[in-house]
Amino acid sequence: MGATTEPAGAARVSGTIRYWAAAKSEAGLAEEPYEAATLAEALAAARQRHADRPKLVRLLGHCSYLVDGSPVGGRDHATVALTEGGSVEVLPPFAGG
Repeated sequence: MGATTEPAGAARVSGTIRYWAAAKSEAGLAEEPYEAATLAEALAAARQRHADRPKLVRLLGHCSYLVDGSPVGGRDHATVALTEGGSVEVLPPFAGG
């Protein structure tokens, strides 16, 4: 089950955002649920939920993402559709990689 590209207006689904390394530390938790149609929506909601954690909000702009195990790469986050029961892995930059 990989991330797909779908037009705007796709159905909202539920899944899990998993934070790793510095993102986990800044979020203060390892994972949390999302309800969104696209990666952009899920990240916008996470930024809003964690508005009191400005370091996390900034860090999310520099992270790499895996959606259902597939790398997002340089794709526009608004075009990355999420799947019911899926996962978003938040991978902050790290030295040496």
